[in-house]
Amino acid sequence: MTTSHYIAGRWVEGQGSDCISVNDPALGLPFAELMAASVAQVDQAVAAARAALPAWKNVSASERAAVLRGFAEQLGERREALITLQMRNNGKPRHEAEIDLDDAIATFAYYAGLAEQLPGKNRDVPLAAPGFSARTRLEPVGVVGLIVPWNFPLVTSAWKLAPALAAGCTVVLKPSEVTPLIEQAYGQIADALGLPAGVLNIVNGKAETGAALSNHSGLDKLSFTGSNSVGSQVMRSASAQCRPVTLELGGKSAIVVFDDCDPDQAVEWIVAGISWNAGQMCSATSRLLVQDGIADVLLPRLQAALDNLRVGNPLTEEVDMGPLTSQAQWLKVASYFATAREEGLQCLAGGQVLEREGWFVSPTLYADVPKESRLWTEEIFGPVLCARRFATEDEAVAEANDSRFGLVATVCSADLARAERVADALEVGHVWINSVQAVFVETSWGGTKGSGIGRELGPWGLSAYQSVKHVTRCLG
Repeated sequence: MTTSHYIAGRWVEGQGSDCISVNDPALGLPFAELMAASVAQVDQAVAAARAALPAWKNVSASERAAVLRGFAEQLGERREALITLQMRNNGKPRHEAEIDLDDAIATFAYYAGLAEQLPGKNRDVPLAAPGFSARTRLEPVGVVGLIVPWNFPLVTSAWKLAPALAAGCTVVLKPSEVTPLIEQAYGQIADALGLPAGVLNIVNGKAETGAALSNHSGLDKLSFTGSNSVGSQVMRSASAQCRPVTLELGGKSAIVVFDDCDPDQAVEWIVAGISWNAGQMCSATSRLLVQDGIADVLLPRLQAALDNLRVGNPLTEEVDMGPLTSQAQWLKVASYFATAREEGLQCLAGGQVLEREGWFVSPTLYADVPKESRLWTEEIFGPVLCARRFATEDEAVAEANDSRFGLVATVCSADLARAERVADALEVGHVWINSVQAVFVETSWGGTKGSGIGRELGPWGLSAYQSVKHVTRCLG
């Protein structure tokens, strides 16, 4: 699989120095290889996007909407192949891979609708001062670089690609080197739809390719989803260019369970928040705050639920949770298990790698974790849940907010007035009340504090790729 890069409307062989191995994490074995793009090929991709921008930004909003609907339809036509690839390359259970695909389809369909509703290029602005007229224009930001992660490929790229195309931007997309294959579907769809050459470009590679794109002077904006360590490098490169950036970074999110909550229902929400995608989510609610009055009932039921999760190869078994997606992530989670043993944490469930082929770990629960523990404060990115007890509502809010991250939170309570009050007090970008982590394209996605800059999804996702221009004229 050498022709893995889509540049200026053509599939080309990688000319970089890195060879990328694509692995099946359930087996711990590679099943494909591709050569990374070279720095020169990144230059070519940006140049192609720059050349395509003048024509694409002047395509009517209705024509762009038709293209986005075409992406949604074509994704649906590739349904089984894309679901299987998610299961094989990410280790996702089938039901998760199906939801991911449906999410991507819904995203393109939603931004097609928003594109159709875009106002005309000019809107009059009423002025209090006489003798002048003013109008405003919403214009595309320009050429944008999109760097997406490995935990939700296809989905995260849809969240960026659909609004960027809807706004009239041209794009250079860099998928993760861990999951480089599934985003190739977007290039195939661009070919099928006859998308003008250069509007969408896809370059694969490792750190060298990502750095070449994020540092490129030909970009007008960069949107990145990934770790805080890489995000800070992306932000430095953006600052050197004085260029706008959207960053969707990490989290160490809390789920708060009050003692009036039904314990069995709470267990369902807690397990979903830590085991979905094997806990490899920036939104994983990995800090459990449980009120004293329900803790002794809840924790044993939670322990049993985690112990009973079916963990295995989604291509050959009926599973609730698959493997970790990469060996690097498997080793990282294993190191936190070792840290927990060194700290003497009370392990109620799991706490170990599984003795089988592939990169599997057990769903894990630690109880009464000190606030100073690394497991309480650091993002692990695995199915590792840490629990602490609280007495009062004010204490729960204070503990939930005591984090350098601020992405999401969940509140579980039969007292809806209290749940709404706590939701308002939490310093995060998204709160669920008595729910699993249902994410809808109409809502926003993004966080506060160390969880990033800007918002994706909803109308905010579209405005992230638009520039506002005002024209003021003297009437005298």
